[in-house]
Amino acid sequence: MSPTVGLPDGSQLTVADGATLRDVAAAIGPGLARAALAGKIGDKLADLNTPVTDGARVRLLTFADADGRETFRHTTSHIMAQAVKRLMPDAHLEDGPALEDGFFYDIETPKPLTPDDIAAVENEMAKIVAEALPIRRREMSRDEAIALFEQRGEKFKVEFLRGLPDSETVSIYEQGEFVDLCRGPHLPSTGYVKAFKILSIAGAYRKGDQTREQLQRLYGTSFPDKKQLKEHLALLEEAKRRDHRRIGRELDLFSFQDEGPGFPFFHHNGTVLYNELMAFCREQLARRGYQEVMTPMILNEEIWHRSGHWDHYREHMYFTQIDERGFAVKPMNCPGGLLIYKTRLYSYRDLPLRVAEFGRVHRHELSGVLHGLFRVRVFTQD
Repeated sequence: MSPTVGLPDGSQLTVADGATLRDVAAAIGPGLARAALAGKIGDKLADLNTPVTDGARVRLLTFADADGRETFRHTTSHIMAQAVKRLMPDAHLEDGPALEDGFFYDIETPKPLTPDDIAAVENEMAKIVAEALPIRRREMSRDEAIALFEQRGEKFKVEFLRGLPDSETVSIYEQGEFVDLCRGPHLPSTGYVKAFKILSIAGAYRKGDQTREQLQRLYGTSFPDKKQLKEHLALLEEAKRRDHRRIGRELDLFSFQDEGPGFPFFHHNGTVLYNELMAFCREQLARRGYQEVMTPMILNEEIWHRSGHWDHYREHMYFTQIDERGFAVKPMNCPGGLLIYKTRLYSYRDLPLRVAEFGRVHRHELSGVLHGLFRVRVFTQD
């Protein structure tokens, strides 16, 4: 019996027995058939070559959909990893997720990558796209996958797989000689990716752990056509011109020093601007009936146990010893505010209490994620 599927507009479509999501797109129209990148069956993302069943609710995804863009760029990350492996067979792959505007892949390479290497990778990516390699999904047991990736010398994939339950079923994706462990979905072939660009290289510790291997993180982006890529690259150039780190340097607002990595130094101009912002905030808070308080920057360990920070946030805190007792530099203001609240009794008539504090908090961020004033180790939190 030919299956009938439900479409997003509430209509139904009957297709041939064994039809896939790609067949559904073709039955709806040639425009959608060209634009479709992946689909959904019910709430589950799926490749276009996934068969549909009778009564299923289906939706086709294009580059206009967030899930469609993620699929497109995730496939591009695989193409980039395949290019690196062709040029550096001894490289080891970690993982390569899609991002909001692009993708990255963490790779352990035999040597640090140079701009010449990046140009070579892009050239190899263009060859892989031109080959229009079919992308196929296979499912297998955890043990079968371990054997496969051991044979391929992919030590990071093997380590990940060994951490899964013995009974786990995993999926892999193949395109030509390239194989990767992945949930998917992916594009039907590498030929869909018409425009791409590797944007930068950065160092990244494996799993964010400074004691683990140092990897090369390749960032890139991709689009269905060169016009969209050109427009996006122009936006990135404009963003560079407006980069707050450059503006801060040119206007003598702030700086960062090796003596205090992640801790901003506000110069006179920056301090004037900072104080103006504080004055504006204080004015707004006063209008709304807030009372301002100040609490200590350092409190003993016991309160952080009570607040739950010790169990859930300890790795992001700084500690010290005073009179042989453990203390912590506050990462948040709320415990100190609650101690003030406990100093007296309140009637329900006193509520709500509106309390504000321009408290200086410290949080231990990994060096690899520090980014100007957007990601720092000390900031003022109201």
